[in-house]
Amino acid sequence: MKKISYTLLCIFFVLVTISCSSDNSGSQDSGAPSQSDGKGGSLATFALKGNYLYTVDYQKLNVFSIQNKENPVKVNQKDVGFNIETLYSLDNYLFIGSRNGMFIYDITNPENPNLLSEARHFTACDPVVANQTHAFVTLHSNTNCGNNLNTLMVYDIADPRNPILIHQRNLSFPRGLALHENYLIVCDDELKIFDITDPAEPILAKSFNTNFKDVVVYNDVLFAFGEKSVSQYKWTGNDFLTLEQISSIGY
Repeated sequence: MKKISYTLLCIFFVLVTISCSSDNSGSQDSGAPSQSDGKGGSLATFALKGNYLYTVDYQKLNVFSIQNKENPVKVNQKDVGFNIETLYSLDNYLFIGSRNGMFIYDITNPENPNLLSEARHFTACDPVVANQTHAFVTLHSNTNCGNNLNTLMVYDIADPRNPILIHQRNLSFPRGLALHENYLIVCDDELKIFDITDPAEPILAKSFNTNFKDVVVYNDVLFAFGEKSVSQYKWTGNDFLTLEQISSIGY
């Protein structure tokens, strides 16, 4: 039930960001989706790119055409592997997180995603976010995910066909994560903000004594999803290290 509630909230957030994106003809920062694109959290299982909706299930990547919004059509399906968990989109790429690794797909041809590479790791739950040069992965373990891994991993994806692991550090129990400017926000035992000016050596810049399972950044607002609530925060400092709570609702 909790997973269903979280999914519904993410869908609602995607719809809101689509609406905001369509109404905003000005420039947008790196935390905002481009026009016609939705933006979900790192634990999401769907991504909206232009006239196409991409979803993942346990084994497959599914492609839907939504050119006719009233009649979506499934146009393709790709076998990815087993234990598929999350889906993140950036430009013409999809980043798929699984319990066994990260997969990068090229969607230059939106109806026919092409596998470019995969980066394998030990079995663990695996959300992923990325910018144009690096992908950031958190691994955490529990009774479902197996093993005893709780780490942050950073990959150089300058060549998306050959992701290279350039950093790995132990954390407590990391789950969702998000990017904003030169910062990486990680939901660990606390909400942690890392300075990633040098992605090979992330520096813990600040932590907040609060616990969330996923975060989404849209413009200057951070949406934080907990087990039983969703909260909004706004950045109040130029260094993006000071957050002020706007609202919080339970579910």
